[in-house]
Amino acid sequence: MKGLLVDSNVLLDVFEDDPVWAPWSQEMLDQFSITHALCINPIIYAEISVGFERIEQLEAAIDACGLRMLEVPKEALFLAAKVFVEDRRRKGIRLSPLPDFFIGSHAAVENLELLTRDASRFKSYFPSVKLISPSLQ
Repeated sequence: MKGLLVDSNVLLDVFEDDPVWAPWSQEMLDQFSITHALCINPIIYAEISVGFERIEQLEAAIDACGLRMLEVPKEALFLAAKVFVEDRRRKGIRLSPLPDFFIGSHAAVENLELLTRDASRFKSYFPSVKLISPSLQ
């Protein structure tokens, strides 16, 4: 079964019942859970944790969605740093890599598809990653 990395914005839509985006995000999770292993990594875990008071609540939500935790390989960490350097060359203002750099690098290195509502940065820096996004449908 192919892996699908689920970005934090999609999960937070569902967990926080976003009035605009929760229906689309839930539909995508339901649809892709049939054909893909839904996955997160430690960066996504940290980002979604802001929506919860207790770790037990977060863990229960992750289990309820059937999400599988993946570790970020060293190659992806290395690639994230290279993307950060390129981003600094383009824009010159960031002091540290963005979480999206780690998420996109992870998807690129492990050939994972990425479900996100924010495709622009991923499309720009990780053109090999297959994106599933409302802006691309």
